[in-house]
Amino acid sequence: MSGAPKDPHAAWEQYWTGIRATGDKGDVLWDAGSAAERKQYTEIVLAHFDPDLPVIDIGCGNGTYSRWLGSLFPKVLGVDVSASAVARATGETSDSQNPAYAVLDATEAGAGELLLERLGPANVFIRGVFHVLKPAKQAALADNLSTIVGGAGRVFLAETNFLGNSLDYLAELGATRGHVPAPLQRALQNLPRPGRFGAAERRIVFPDTRWRTLADGPVSIEVIPMNPAGGPQRVPGYFALMAGAQSPTRAGTSLGAPRG
Repeated sequence: MSGAPKDPHAAWEQYWTGIRATGDKGDVLWDAGSAAERKQYTEIVLAHFDPDLPVIDIGCGNGTYSRWLGSLFPKVLGVDVSASAVARATGETSDSQNPAYAVLDATEAGAGELLLERLGPANVFIRGVFHVLKPAKQAALADNLSTIVGGAGRVFLAETNFLGNSLDYLAELGATRGHVPAPLQRALQNLPRPGRFGAAERRIVFPDTRWRTLADGPVSIEVIPMNPAGGPQRVPGYFALMAGAQSPTRAGTSLGAPRG
């Protein structure tokens, strides 16, 4: 399914080095920049992210969601394993100091401590990262997130959660027996094989002994249009809002019962 280098660092760098254009008519499969998708997230992050804490966008890519978060919160840092992705994010961002960007593999040992030392406790936003990580790396990232959020921050994640098989997924994204859209082909050739990440996977990676799930449920993840009609193209997804097991509920915030 993929000719990606075995080293995920090299795979992501190879991918981003080859990107010529971003946005909904660009080369990056997941960079639709959809206002409809962002609308699903806006209310919950505004309600549950403490605005006095910085926000870290893990796996920021070219910074589309970092810039959106920067319009909502006063201090945002986008981090990505690929130096080419961070360079593109910096180039696509105005002269503002918010968001800032840094090259970092958030799954590496010590990454949580490094970010905590730089920023203090923070909120974390993640879109489309866990579903491309192997289980050991998912666990390592969750461990680092626990360090980053401490007792005050929150983690919001949104991941693709397509329940069919790989062929069904490719067809959903616009592939046919005779044609694979270029953005999809580029991702298949370069990147780690994607999986699904829903409530079952979240329970494993974020066990109840260490995390409280404050809200979760279905969302629609939008990819760039690849169908003949050229209209919005959405993939079934899953979101979760989480806090450390010992974290207090923010004063004045009403939370529904955890689901999932």
